[in-house]
Amino acid sequence: MAKAERIRIYDVARVAGVSVATASKALNDTGRMTEATRTRVKQTATALGFRPNAMARALTRQRSFTIGLLTNDTYGRFTLPVMAGINEALVDQGVSVFLCGIEDDAALGKIHVDAMLDKQVDGIIATGKRIDRRLPVDLSDLPVPVVYAFTEGPADAVTLVSDDRQGAREATEHLLAHGRRRLVHVTGPDSFASVQNRAEAFRASAGQDAKVLYGAWSEAWGHEAVAKLWAQLNGPDGIFCGNDQIARGVVDALRERGIDVPAEVSVVGFDNWEIVSAATRPPLTTIDMNLKELGREAGRLILDLAEGKPVEPGIRTLPCKLVLRQSCGSDRVANRAEEEVLQEV
Repeated sequence: MAKAERIRIYDVARVAGVSVATASKALNDTGRMTEATRTRVKQTATALGFRPNAMARALTRQRSFTIGLLTNDTYGRFTLPVMAGINEALVDQGVSVFLCGIEDDAALGKIHVDAMLDKQVDGIIATGKRIDRRLPVDLSDLPVPVVYAFTEGPADAVTLVSDDRQGAREATEHLLAHGRRRLVHVTGPDSFASVQNRAEAFRASAGQDAKVLYGAWSEAWGHEAVAKLWAQLNGPDGIFCGNDQIARGVVDALRERGIDVPAEVSVVGFDNWEIVSAATRPPLTTIDMNLKELGREAGRLILDLAEGKPVEPGIRTLPCKLVLRQSCGSDRVANRAEEEVLQEV
């Protein structure tokens, strides 16, 4: 018989018709509310068979059940998956997330930090759009703990980033495993630490003389890069791109030239931004930075810090994963491997 799913505080709040924070306070006899509301929440929890999490009970001791999330990624490309992971880590603990977009405005950042402190948040998670730039607001010496996720933090802080080198290595080795030997890396501006890390990992696997083309994070640059590469007599048979937008530009430009992807050229992207990678024709094999898992880990760590538990400072790198689609010809390799096995038999 399948194991029944655990009843979460989210379920109690939904059935009782209250917020998650109110449900937590009612179950722990804290906070302001009518006795009727407190009784209704407790009766709902009993009826559903809810068993409170030990960490959630601990958070009720002088906690606001709120975590602040600061970001300058106003487009949300990186912040949204990080926030989804944070929410998953916090919802069962009865903790809500207070999101503030600060763009690159230091004054606006200070206003939002002050507002978070006025709301007595239990901690702050700072996130952004690149790992080698700090948010334009000073988060040191705050009376609450701070965790940095996908943005640069101080040396003595807890910082979470994706492992760009490992992701680039997997992408390159995947191309090599498909029999591709003339590899090129088409990527973004070389001023980005992530670009440098990926390029170094690419050359470590493809060879130190392997070509790297730096440009913009755009489809237009992908088109331009193909034009440059095919201005030569012998173009590459495998292209690893620094993000999915560049990769889609590369794939479109190859198709316009009558070059078959993946029969003639295999292409791998980076990011697994599904509105781009899954919509490309053919769909992109790409590297997922696991930003949702990065957010979950940030949520777990900020709860530990809020409880006063010891957390070792420093940079923590989370592994990326390869997402297989059709732009690299995975089926072709599987078929070739099967043919080799049959020949051996």
